[in-house]
Amino acid sequence: MSDHELRVSKIRDGTVIDHIAAGQALNVLAILGIDADSGETVSVGMRVPSDRLGTKDIVKVEGRELSQDEVDVISLIAPAATINIVREFDVAEKHRVERPAEVAGVLSCPNRRCITTEDEPVESRFDVLDDGIRCQYCGTIVREGIADHIDVR
Repeated sequence: MSDHELRVSKIRDGTVIDHIAAGQALNVLAILGIDADSGETVSVGMRVPSDRLGTKDIVKVEGRELSQDEVDVISLIAPAATINIVREFDVAEKHRVERPAEVAGVLSCPNRRCITTEDEPVESRFDVLDDGIRCQYCGTIVREGIADHIDVR
C-alpha cells in the first residue's frame, strides 16, 4: 500500500455512507443521532481525495442499517452520497441516495411563529425543492444551511 492510499479498516456489519460532500460528515452524524455519548462504533474520513468529487467525506457506522427517513435527510445535504450495507465484511447492498418529495419530523422550521415551533404537538413537514426545502405549514423556504435545521432529539 502506498503512502497515498486511504487506510480505513473494514466493518463486519453496518452502513458505509460514501461520497458525502466534503465538510458534511459531522452533519451526517447529527442526522443519525450519533455523538460522543451514543456508544456506537463509527469511523469518519473528512476531506479525503475523490475522483468524482475532488474531496469527500465518508462515515462508517458499525452494527446499524439506516432507516429510509435517515437516508432521505442525508440526501438533502449530500445528494451525491452512496449507501453501502455491509454484512459479514461484504457489501450486500449499494445504492445512491434519492431526494424525497417531502421529509417529516427531522428538520425544524426557522420561522419562530410557525405552528411547528410553538408548544403544539405538530410534526414538521417540508416539501423538498430543487434548491431547498419549504415548510408545509407556514411556507418558509430554506435554500442554504439546511443542515443547521436538523432536528436533533
